[in-house]
Amino acid sequence: MSVLGDPRLDPESDQGRDGPPNRRRTTGPVPRFGHGSRVPGWDEAVDLTKDPATVPDPAITPVPPQLRERIAQAMAKYPDRRSAAIPALHAAQEEHGWCSPEAIAQVAAVMQLTPAYLTSVATFYDMFKTLPMGRHDVYVCTNISCSLRGADEFFEAMRVAAENDSDVNVRSFECLGACDIAPMASVDGEYVGPLELDDAQRIVEDLRAGRAVLDHKQLRYRRCADPEVAEEAEDFGPPDRAQTEMADTAGLGPEGDNVDRPGGSAAIEMRAEEAEEASESSASDGEHGE
Repeated sequence: MSVLGDPRLDPESDQGRDGPPNRRRTTGPVPRFGHGSRVPGWDEAVDLTKDPATVPDPAITPVPPQLRERIAQAMAKYPDRRSAAIPALHAAQEEHGWCSPEAIAQVAAVMQLTPAYLTSVATFYDMFKTLPMGRHDVYVCTNISCSLRGADEFFEAMRVAAENDSDVNVRSFECLGACDIAPMASVDGEYVGPLELDDAQRIVEDLRAGRAVLDHKQLRYRRCADPEVAEEAEDFGPPDRAQTEMADTAGLGPEGDNVDRPGGSAAIEMRAEEAEEASESSASDGEHGE
């Protein structure tokens, strides 16, 4: 079947510049997954019989203290708590190993969002795991710079080295932005390179032993070519919290309460009448305070 109008999908558009404009093949076929879509999970049906998701009750939703603290710290960095969804999900994934329904419910309870909202974020970004898999992530960059320096061979060596270890998740990655240490990989977020074939087994051994992975090849320890960087490093440190006005402590209100501040960025979970009541209550409190 030919598809007129899309030269990438038209098998008869082989006339190049001499053919009709709508039948010129300008690129190759769009790469797709085995089931026919570029997006994994495209064929997962939505259960329309389920009741609409509600915000989990914090009083009855158990959340590990360390996870609750990390989520609160993330929310405190933004004026709208939903902006902290990505770092909060990363924290939950580190805690549980993947973004399980339980993990998403815990994040939803702390952030006072619906699980559906967080699920939409987790399923959009491919660095979130929505299915159980290895706790350790080894992303091997296979883009052009790394590929020219042997990344494809290293990727195969890495797969062989980890094939009997269910705790290590190995996958190729389009580009990790570290061409200067090609071929390279990200191991649990740590950039390492340049890599050799023997490093594949060493990475697995370091992960099993709980050691720093290839510490002699970690990007963080490479010296910068600019001699002035070290002298000016302090100019780019984190802000002084004692002198810098920061967001509120919980990201939800001036006293860390669990009600979103109404206004232009009011949460979609808060009905209009609730937002109006909260606004009136806040104004009333301000008048009494004066």
